[in-house]
Amino acid sequence: MKTIARFVAAFGIALSTTLIAAEQPWQKMSDPTAAEVAAHFKSPPPENANSVTWSWNGPMTEEVITRDLNTLHARGLRIVTIEAGYRMDNAPYLSEEYFKLIRFAAEGARNRGMRVIIIDEGKYPSGFVNGKYTRERPELRMKALARPQPVAMAGGETFRQDVSPETISAVAVNQDDGQTQSIEIRSGKIEWTAPTGGNWQVLVSKWMYATPDTRAINDPTAAKTKANSMGDLIDKEAAHLFIEWTHEEYKKHVGDLFGNAIIAFRGDEPEMTGVPWTPKLAEQFQQAKGYDVRPYLPFFLGNQMTDEQRRAKADFFDVWSELFAEYFFDAQADWCAANGLEATSHLNNDHNMPSLVRTTGDFYRAFRKTQIPGVDTIWNQVWPGKVADFVKFPSSAAHLNGRPRALAESFAAYTPPAGIEEARFGVNYMLVRGINLFEFMFYSSSVPRGGGPATAPNPARAGGAGRGRGYMSDEKFSELATYSNRMTYVLAQGRPAAQIGVYVPTMSMWLGDNSSNASMMKVAQGLLENQRDYDFVDEAALASNMKLQGPEFINASGQAYRAIIVPACTAISKTSIDRLALFAKAGGKVIFLGKEPALIVEKTFLNATTASDPRWASLREPSGEVNDKVLATLPKPDVVLDQSDSNIKFMHRKWRDADVYFAFNESDQKQSCQVSLAGNGQAQVWNASDGTIEKIEATPVRDGVKLPLELGSHEARLIVIGANALVASR
Repeated sequence: MKTIARFVAAFGIALSTTLIAAEQPWQKMSDPTAAEVAAHFKSPPPENANSVTWSWNGPMTEEVITRDLNTLHARGLRIVTIEAGYRMDNAPYLSEEYFKLIRFAAEGARNRGMRVIIIDEGKYPSGFVNGKYTRERPELRMKALARPQPVAMAGGETFRQDVSPETISAVAVNQDDGQTQSIEIRSGKIEWTAPTGGNWQVLVSKWMYATPDTRAINDPTAAKTKANSMGDLIDKEAAHLFIEWTHEEYKKHVGDLFGNAIIAFRGDEPEMTGVPWTPKLAEQFQQAKGYDVRPYLPFFLGNQMTDEQRRAKADFFDVWSELFAEYFFDAQADWCAANGLEATSHLNNDHNMPSLVRTTGDFYRAFRKTQIPGVDTIWNQVWPGKVADFVKFPSSAAHLNGRPRALAESFAAYTPPAGIEEARFGVNYMLVRGINLFEFMFYSSSVPRGGGPATAPNPARAGGAGRGRGYMSDEKFSELATYSNRMTYVLAQGRPAAQIGVYVPTMSMWLGDNSSNASMMKVAQGLLENQRDYDFVDEAALASNMKLQGPEFINASGQAYRAIIVPACTAISKTSIDRLALFAKAGGKVIFLGKEPALIVEKTFLNATTASDPRWASLREPSGEVNDKVLATLPKPDVVLDQSDSNIKFMHRKWRDADVYFAFNESDQKQSCQVSLAGNGQAQVWNASDGTIEKIEATPVRDGVKLPLELGSHEARLIVIGANALVASR
């Protein structure tokens, strides 16, 4: 509340009880009975349905909007995610004419029982407002450290230079022994004489305007360029301007539709570039870490750093990623919460954590307040035969923070494009990993470039990123949409039930230890292949956000972790290691796999201490493998197959009176086995294809039931076990 109040005050708006909107049912965790869920299974609420990226390209009119809404509704879609596109000459982005069409579209969607999500940018990545920073506030463009040009100095020589306002610091380095000296800048000048003896270099650190490539709808080439810069998203004023220029304008024009027709804003790959900088960063770093970062800056762009410099760079990542999270992501989530909406986004490089760390700093920090964490599935990453466990990153964030849903922007830039069977495979693959909101890519309002006026949708753009006939053009797509709507509704109810947390070694990646990510993903794959569901658990959750209650860590969803696996890594915080020790002594399971953390970080990496021997751990497995010893140490599983089968994946959720299991056969071969599932009562199969619920025979066993499981090629099954479950009529 205090954060929202400060933000609202910054815009000069009086805070009132009506401004802080009450959460709607789809926005919060639920605790339903099976009967309550069954009542909506056949026809789920539209807010729990799935979406399509609806790209407005070409001249947009009420006729075009009406045509598209009718088409998309007929295909089974109940949410449209509006993306401003190219050649909207009659209604330029953020103009009065544009907002009139947004209102027409939102009201038209609501009249059809549909809802609207709005992409917050004129193309992508989010954070440049289609060039407004460049045009109107160029001083608030994004910034990064410039690579210093070394100046060689012999002993006794004097270095003199007038400095520009962009100059941050100067450092001299003795190339013979690595000794460094900070050089004082006085009255806009540098004057320094090299000590006698030694082979010296002077490095002057400066910042420069720098931006990732952006794709703007005002660029007729539709190319990614640096012509329209991102804002300085680690500067409070610049980051909040993004909301003022976008969200506040939507509120001004269509705010009365918030929470009923319009339900969310979606971001798209907001990121930093290079080694991020903002003019206040040195002061903010000093306040956070207690030392001056400027003498270390010249080395952050080099390939060779000393251990001390690497530690300082990790502290630097800690500071700027916190600013990015607070000023950009948190502020949008707070604004949306105050206006009856949800914020959702996905990040650049979210398939590869070391790459994401370089551009965002910390995945879980960015999504700590975001109501619907997201991921982008691109380049055929989710495809038969491929491992793509990264899709559990956002679902884990949702579980940790008490959020019911996690988004996947699905099947973008697929080459070859996904057909209907590949799309169905992808949906089930992501459902079993906790995704329960799909944004199907991609439906365009225009015909191909040069093809005349936008009088009909472009079928080549209706899925598959415009390359050939995509899955959304298939006549069976409406069946997939209906199936997906039912599944995402069911799997957003109740709370997740995984008992295992896998520690995310972001701190180690800040230190340059990318092997820690490989270890984490190896652990993740090994657990799923043994039907042991888990969540990724970040540093903040482990250190403070989760409640430690005896042998359990309890997250904001009410989910209890009874085991924490720490993959091979370099560093962990003192608070986390101390809480893990308490957890283990109370009976929780702590497993170290591979290299154990050597550094214990309290306030700074620079002054991190050497780790002590964690003899209190439940298991220390140097191989790093999820082997029989690891599986035996973990809590009693809630899914047990009578024969090993790495192709079958399971996820588990709990309702008030039922246990809910989703099973998926990832292979193209039929799989048949007996499965024991935790839970008591009647067993049912809920068929999301036709909305029916049928009782299945199951044998009671200790703490659960045993039943036959036969899954055909790429087949999925939803099983509900509960004393009060209902059998629906056929």
